[in-house]
Amino acid sequence: MMRAYWIKNTGTTTELILREVPQPQPAAGQMLVRMRATSLNRGDMLARIKRHSAADGRPAGIDGSGEVVSVGADVTDFEPGERVLFRAHACFAEYAVVDPPLAAHIPDRLSWEQAAALPAAYITAWEAVVEFGRARADEWVLLCGVSSGVGVAALQIAKSLGARVIGVSGSAKKLAALKALGLDVGIEGRGGVFVDAVMQATVGKGVNVAVNLVGGSAFPACVHAAADFGRVIVVGYVDGQMHADFDLEAVHGKRLQISGISNTPLTPAQRAASMQGFMRDVYPALVSGAIAPVIDRVFDFDELPAAKAYVDTDQFLGKVVVRMW
Repeated sequence: MMRAYWIKNTGTTTELILREVPQPQPAAGQMLVRMRATSLNRGDMLARIKRHSAADGRPAGIDGSGEVVSVGADVTDFEPGERVLFRAHACFAEYAVVDPPLAAHIPDRLSWEQAAALPAAYITAWEAVVEFGRARADEWVLLCGVSSGVGVAALQIAKSLGARVIGVSGSAKKLAALKALGLDVGIEGRGGVFVDAVMQATVGKGVNVAVNLVGGSAFPACVHAAADFGRVIVVGYVDGQMHADFDLEAVHGKRLQISGISNTPLTPAQRAASMQGFMRDVYPALVSGAIAPVIDRVFDFDELPAAKAYVDTDQFLGKVVVRMW
């Protein structure tokens, strides 16, 4: 048996419940990992949303770091005792079963906590900035919700490509801190108040890539702030607004491309492809130290409900991590 947290929708919010459950065992092509750290991700926490529903309760946690305990048949890339970071189901637990295509060896320079901050946030950020955003050097990238875990990761990835980044946040203090990571323009505000400032920064041209980590309140402004042939990427909806005005004239007239990013509908092969993109374009910078995860606070495993409550306050910058040892 082992300890594991499940998440349940209470009707107005979500809560984490500690349970005693059987320790999982790896099947062929899988490996068992002793969890050393995990991170909190908004998508997993928003169990009141249809695609993340947990009305009856479900195991929580979607990424982390740990030590390989055993491997099933046909696993050749990893061995017991190795340190790994990964995406998986039910990571708010003492042990997790991991599919090797969704795992990577932890760079020597990174701690368990730093490694746990990477998988979900940085793979999602890679999808937003590189795969769908196709950001290039000297292009403008707008990040609405730049202080979130994915937002900070997207900032780092965009800057590594040579892009210029505009970040929107409700906190001037967070924006000031992100200047050290290369943020070119910080706009303080919530919702869709940033269009005029974006157009001023880009000399009236707009941004080439707009990443919306906020939700419906920011979507119309992302469309209006986009340049001709711009790419608008919808990643999250922490504002709870699932609907927004859709300006067909702007989308049509500027030939915009709009994409949504969610891990939920992906097949195992598609998840593996995203992992491969992260390994190709981001992992080398983590190995060299050119990119390092930003961790706001670290909680102990027994404090996981308190960690979730802290994330719900939206006071954090970067990632909130839970250590298991």
